[in-house]
Amino acid sequence: MLFGKRPAVEWIFAFLGNPGTKYENTRHNAGFMAGAAAEKLLGVKMDRLRHRALTARAVIDGQGVLLMEPQTYMNLSGESVGEAARFYKVPPERVLVFSDEMALPPGSVRIRQSGSAGGHNGLKSIIAHLGTDKFPRIRLGIGEPEHEPVDWVLGRFPKEQEPALKTALEHATAAVRLLVEGKTDEAMNLYNR
Repeated sequence: MLFGKRPAVEWIFAFLGNPGTKYENTRHNAGFMAGAAAEKLLGVKMDRLRHRALTARAVIDGQGVLLMEPQTYMNLSGESVGEAARFYKVPPERVLVFSDEMALPPGSVRIRQSGSAGGHNGLKSIIAHLGTDKFPRIRLGIGEPEHEPVDWVLGRFPKEQEPALKTALEHATAAVRLLVEGKTDEAMNLYNR
């Protein structure tokens, strides 16, 4: 938007994960992986530090979107997301959260308009800081733990699951346009697998 005024932030896309090379490409960072896919899709780079998150601005269907990767570590994600939502006066129903989900098989996507944290500490933190669980989320399947859950989520996807993960990330990022356009049911019908 050369010389043009950027639209106000009307949506926040929060991609959950843990910062640092130690956690790169771990199951728990499926949200960050979705963020990388969204950067490619939208032609932006989350490289500006604001609200304790790496951020970028984009426009989807004429609406301003703040993409953010909280740098607070997973369990404190709500501190960053809540701060950004208050700053831009974005209501919870326009805060779209991307996270990993153990209850879903690898390569699956689950879009929901609201819901509980389901034991996910990042979602629990966001619920606490937004004061509600009425925000949309896209959960990316990482599969049931074969051993200790902490070791599982901090482990990496095996090679044979990478194609399914790539497809899930493509579906998750393709769904965002539909959600912004208010076509949540269509997004759920197309991509919930």
